[in-house]
Amino acid sequence: MKLIDIGFGNRLVAERILTVVHPASLPIKNMIALAREQGLLVDATQGRKTQSVIVTDSSHVVLSYMAPERIALAMEQEEEHD
Repeated sequence: MKLIDIGFGNRLVAERILTVVHPASLPIKNMIALAREQGLLVDATQGRKTQSVIVTDSSHVVLSYMAPERIALAMEQEEEHD
């Protein structure tokens, strides 16, 4: 099990992450609102601006202050360690 740092000591299991996207588009904002209504939203921003939205295989939506590129780089580095 590989854990990916998403900021402030919060980590996600790499194998459970489906996608990491920017939060700017309307469809992503709608997805965040729906996840909030369904109780599937996890806010890991510690009050900072949301820079990435992470969707997991369990339909949870995780908000992070880290840029998607930085999270993707961390995932690539974990894959190289295999």
